[in-house]
Amino acid sequence: MQPNQQGGQKLTSFGYEGNYNDDILQTWIGIGSQLDGLGHLGEGGHYYNCLDEKEISAITGLTKLGTHDVPPLVGRAVIIDMAKHLGKEVMEAGEHFGSTEIKAAAEAQGVTMGEGDIILFHTGWTEGMLESDPMLWGSAEPGLTNEGAVYLASLNPMAVGADTWGLDAIPAAEGDKVFYGHVTLLKDNGIYILETMNVGPLLRDGVNEFMFVLGQPRIKGTVQAMVNPVALY
Repeated sequence: MQPNQQGGQKLTSFGYEGNYNDDILQTWIGIGSQLDGLGHLGEGGHYYNCLDEKEISAITGLTKLGTHDVPPLVGRAVIIDMAKHLGKEVMEAGEHFGSTEIKAAAEAQGVTMGEGDIILFHTGWTEGMLESDPMLWGSAEPGLTNEGAVYLASLNPMAVGADTWGLDAIPAAEGDKVFYGHVTLLKDNGIYILETMNVGPLLRDGVNEFMFVLGQPRIKGTVQAMVNPVALY
């Protein structure tokens, strides 16, 4: 763009007849591997800590709960391989898991989940579907049930994530509310969500516990953040 140079105008305030080109960017932030901040999903016009949408949601960005205020996330991370637990490489669209399946998979795989952990799920969805059927990959996914989100929140982790674009099962399990796991984790409990966390390579290295390090871009007022987390093991 050429700011304030329409119709052949020149910038005389420079002390000379100046002209220049500049950039403006409009894009979705919530793409690829991403962090969902606490201002992403709410209910009844409210977000985490009872903040009203009228108070924090401005066209220029969130005035509170923006991801620029999220501190670096560093902690113990664990992977629960739900695909392996179900005896398949890739879970199906809409296939879901709750507390019963999570507990059984964790016990079978020797994974413990504690307060402050980053809990990640492997469904095989991204590795198995992103390139072969991108339309299906982006319109549906296996994932968490509403009840499963309540169970995970009770463990008080730092964050919950998966190798899918939205964590919750889509289409939702019968009787579940769509993306209500987001409401439970973000709004009700202040637990961050991590999406499109492709943990398949870690599992193939025999790793299901590691040090998780994430520093997000500090674009002021953002609801989500494109991230490149590091696994140390």
